[in-house]
Amino acid sequence: MSDRLTRSILPIEPAVALASAATVAGTPGRFNEWLGSAEPGASEPSARWQAFFRSLGEQGWADLAARRQRVQQRVRDDGASYNVYADQSARPWPIELLPLILDAGEWAVIEHGVLQRARLLEATVTDLYSARTLLRDALLPASLIYAHPQYLRAAHGLKPLGGTHLHVVAFDLARAPEGGFCVLAQRVQAPSGLGYLLENRLIAAPLLQDPFSDLRVQRLASSFRSLLDGLMRASPAGERSRIVLLTPGPHNETYFEQVFLARYLGVSLVEGSDLTVRANKLYLKTLHGLERVHVVLRRVDDEFLDPLELRADSTLGVPGLLQALRAGEVVMANAPGVGFLESPGLTAFWPGVAERLLDEDLLLPASTSWWCGEAAVWARQRPRLAEYVVSPTFPDSQDDASIQRSFGACVASQLTPAELDALARRIDAHPADYTLQARVLPSETPVWANGQLQPRAAVMRVFALADGQGGWRVLPGGLTRVAGKDEGAHDPWLSMQHGSASVDTWVVARGQIDATSMLPKPLSATELDGWRRTVTSRSAENLFWLGRYTERAENSVRLARLTLEALPDASDPVRRLLDALARCHSLVGAQVPTAMQAPRVFERALVHALGAAKPDVATAGVAHELRALRACAQALRERLSPEHWKLIFEVGEHFDQHVAHALGQATGRAATPDVMGVLARAATHLSAITGAQTDRMTRDDGWRLMSVGRQIERLDMLSHALALGFQHRVHEADDGFALLLALFDSVITYRAQFQARREVLPLLHLVVHDTDNPRSLAWVARTMRDRLRKLARHHAAWVEAATADLPMPEAWSLAELDQRDAQGRHANLIASLQLCNRTARELSDAIGRQLFVHVDAADRTVWQ
Repeated sequence: MSDRLTRSILPIEPAVALASAATVAGTPGRFNEWLGSAEPGASEPSARWQAFFRSLGEQGWADLAARRQRVQQRVRDDGASYNVYADQSARPWPIELLPLILDAGEWAVIEHGVLQRARLLEATVTDLYSARTLLRDALLPASLIYAHPQYLRAAHGLKPLGGTHLHVVAFDLARAPEGGFCVLAQRVQAPSGLGYLLENRLIAAPLLQDPFSDLRVQRLASSFRSLLDGLMRASPAGERSRIVLLTPGPHNETYFEQVFLARYLGVSLVEGSDLTVRANKLYLKTLHGLERVHVVLRRVDDEFLDPLELRADSTLGVPGLLQALRAGEVVMANAPGVGFLESPGLTAFWPGVAERLLDEDLLLPASTSWWCGEAAVWARQRPRLAEYVVSPTFPDSQDDASIQRSFGACVASQLTPAELDALARRIDAHPADYTLQARVLPSETPVWANGQLQPRAAVMRVFALADGQGGWRVLPGGLTRVAGKDEGAHDPWLSMQHGSASVDTWVVARGQIDATSMLPKPLSATELDGWRRTVTSRSAENLFWLGRYTERAENSVRLARLTLEALPDASDPVRRLLDALARCHSLVGAQVPTAMQAPRVFERALVHALGAAKPDVATAGVAHELRALRACAQALRERLSPEHWKLIFEVGEHFDQHVAHALGQATGRAATPDVMGVLARAATHLSAITGAQTDRMTRDDGWRLMSVGRQIERLDMLSHALALGFQHRVHEADDGFALLLALFDSVITYRAQFQARREVLPLLHLVVHDTDNPRSLAWVARTMRDRLRKLARHHAAWVEAATADLPMPEAWSLAELDQRDAQGRHANLIASLQLCNRTARELSDAIGRQLFVHVDAADRTVWQ
């Protein structure tokens, strides 16, 4: 039934009338999704939007503002973000409440066109890496293909398992003013958007539950299930295949969606450093050894995949990965060497290629495009340059032999005459680097903002997913980008990097709604008996250092507080100890006068080092530890609760802000009292983080390793501090004795047990021997040893060897520790403490070799 006929039959509901009254007129000449037309005289909303607001009702209309706020709250709760390279920041994922709605007939046209183009791309890449008939017969210009940096020499002769180069392809579509859809761009190398698409659906659908149900919106899970099934069909291991999602890491612009997508698909999220190639097989490095990887769903670009054969400076890939692909030991989606298909310079050639390879005419047109590498084309189009969008033909095109430049698409009509002339001269110099594309005016879809339905330009990314049997499925939905209020005229492709937002994309089902679920089959009791969570070596290393940096930050904060409190009236031994510890922990730089020579200068240097915006290596101190703590936590977002992550994020932010404020308020000498308050708040914050790590994290092997890291740091710091203290004989001074107890955070415990006694033996009993005191060396060493044994229970021989030299302070004789040599020094005690300090550091190195880089067990595998 047509929109016009439907409007004549159905009465206008109150909610529809309210929405119509609040609708802002669209831009002339663009298709209006709200009206379902580009006709100037159209006034009533389309049938789909009438059905939407009829289902939403008057109460739902009145609640739109509150629902939009809930959308933003859900984004914050999920931690959904998008990293913007320009300002090196992570922005909350921008999503608008109202969806883009497509009826079944429109979707059928899109689906058939996208399926055809997916088949075309697969046939093209197969030809260009084998017979190359398209080049031989001049259907594609050889100069464009061979000059493209993502047409890889290393990919020649690579025959992907299952015979499929492409498993996921994406097409950016825009609706033209006449109502049909055209292709703006295609993404085949490592297409992004599937995770954000899911996030949009999970946010929007529950908030618009009645319209979502009443409009019979098609579900997404079946397409994802088909993708996974197809990847496993291509793998020799079949259903037993281990699938990983290879990410560039937390600083990548779409890292959140990579985490989200990996969770949804039930696959491991890995970085290049998590993987290793041994004997042409790909393995995942885990705490318990090497586990075979059969399928890689990648989000790393071609050139970074293998530093042995591609970019030698890449730290994102895996050495030997291409050789594993050649050997047929791993499936990669998508195969390397397909990125050249994204070039806009190929657009004008696709109709001829489709006729040759498919014997078909293209169902979905593309925007008119001219590659300037053909001299006749550029000569003919040069006078009309202002009519086009100018796009780079290649990624990182070059203007001359030595300077590499990257430029984004620009709308030539928005340039001044001088800028336009300069652009033309640049194209004259290097015409192959430039492609001219006719400006497409995308349709406008309604966005709820400021109590109005405002029209915003919209571009939709649609995904085709291979099924592993030579066929394709088009995911019934898409990631639709909508322009900011004034952005559509400046960014022709509505890039998220330039401030666009997104909306969910609803496809009205023609037949039955697919009920497929991505929920795994129920686990049996037998399967649960041996269940354990895989901890990758990279996650393990980050957890290890999360524990170390948390403890280190606490120690640095405590030391800074004690130094500022004690220094003004400290005895000489105490000043010598504080000076040595402050320099060891980088609280002051090496050039600062000693605390004995100039205590006031030393104090000011310590305070100002805390507030340094960019501390150097010599004065990293507290701020550095807090930043390092945050970096480790950022890499472990999938393992931390939102509250835990918020605590870690805020402690560093608040510390920097409050120290800067305290120093800014200071007049004359350093603002020591104010800084003491800042340090006290940081100590409280860090205690909360410790509580979250102790009580809010699952005590699996990853947690045990974090605890081991913490205990190593504690043993290292406390044994070193106690050894220095006795070397400087601070225990002989009243303030020195109290300082040693404070460094061990044991003042209250000592007073409760030994009142006002200032004796060495009770001190050593509490901070060395007492296995009930979590700050004593005995407790720390025993806890570390026990947790390491349980962690590495499959490698008992290694644990015994690694901990063989680790002292057992509870077995030390207090009488021998209290013995003094001829100079009155506690030589036995100091030697024992130095042994503790040294073996703690050696154990840290041994853990790294065995559990993180696996250099001590090259051939040890736990799953083939």
